[in-house]
Amino acid sequence: MNKLKLVFIICIAAVTGCYYDKEDLLYPAGNCDTSSSSYSSVVQPALQTYGCIGCHSGSAPSGNISLSTYENVRTYVQNGKLYGSITHTSGFVAMPQGGNKMSTCDVNKIKAWIDAGALND
Repeated sequence: MNKLKLVFIICIAAVTGCYYDKEDLLYPAGNCDTSSSSYSSVVQPALQTYGCIGCHSGSAPSGNISLSTYENVRTYVQNGKLYGSITHTSGFVAMPQGGNKMSTCDVNKIKAWIDAGALND
């Protein structure tokens, strides 16, 4: 009976140890559609979802960086800080601080938007 319990526990541990809860592993970037990346449908919602706007808005935004409007976001696109921060590139402050890194798909969508001219659409 004790052997049966031990086998059962080992089986449960093996099954739960194989569970992936990382979006990048479940949905590789190869399945990421970047063809219709726009500010309103991709960038702004991603900034909201990952908490960027929560910290970088209002009368006293964190780091004196406001991401609450398209014009502000575009400023940080043009100087490279937005992309450098969300990709955790050396020399940039990795964002979001204390939160989960953006998924590879979301980063790829933002990069596609930047590469297309970072238009306000």
